[in-house]
Amino acid sequence: MSADARLARSPLPVSLVLGGLLSGSILLVALIGPWVAPYGPSQLGTGAPLSGISLAHPFGVDQLGRDVFSRVLHGAWLVLVLSLSGTVLGFLAGGILGLVSGQRGGWFDWLVMRGCEVLISIPILVTALLVVALVDTQTIAPLPLIIGVIGFVYAPRIARMARSAAIEVATRDYVTAARLRGDSGLRIALVEILPNVSGILLVELALRAAYAPVLVASLGFLGFGLSPPTPEWGMIIAENRGLIFITPITVLGPGLMLAVLVVGINLLTEGIARVIGRSVVRTT
Repeated sequence: MSADARLARSPLPVSLVLGGLLSGSILLVALIGPWVAPYGPSQLGTGAPLSGISLAHPFGVDQLGRDVFSRVLHGAWLVLVLSLSGTVLGFLAGGILGLVSGQRGGWFDWLVMRGCEVLISIPILVTALLVVALVDTQTIAPLPLIIGVIGFVYAPRIARMARSAAIEVATRDYVTAARLRGDSGLRIALVEILPNVSGILLVELALRAAYAPVLVASLGFLGFGLSPPTPEWGMIIAENRGLIFITPITVLGPGLMLAVLVVGINLLTEGIARVIGRSVVRTT
């Protein structure tokens, strides 16, 4: 049997399978959670406040009598929408900017990279907090604001990765031929360079998506996310952090769901990287 055939028939990485199961379980919760939740996300009087874990309330009841499990189910889609939308926005903006910068070079490349380096030197959470603090929240709705913030902090990091990948193929013959034809920098980046660096960028996209839920939850925990009583997981944790020694499940429950999502996406990213690496070996 040839090496190509052995590679094609080799089993999928365990990390890919396990990551897919964990991430898929959270996706399933996001899709059906609002329909199967026993109570509304802000429904009061669902049980005795601070009554702790029970069959009726797996994640306990908060101080207002709201079922934390129901709030977590209702908020799952928010976490995914905010995380994935913000990551995709940053990927598109940073990816296009990095590809154009890498193939064009010169003063444009220098200016773009210096700007990216300045933004990258600031911690992600600090940058996000600064952007939220500077934006007029009266004119921009919280949902698009958080998506925009995630895209803003991710764009320079993705741009640097895209630029590095673009530089590696910018001297290839097909890129030179495109320049000689008079193609624009944007067309060369999207048509000639992007298909040849898509594997690297796909892994970078998945990697950023793995950290996005933590950023969303951090903003919600610090009070810079969506406004109460929105059942966003970071906000749920913040609302119940004072109960950690009274009914710890009200904090550990949503925290566990967040951990499952982050670990699942990280494992999925590792599996995707292994599969892409295998396909690269197969095509050379």
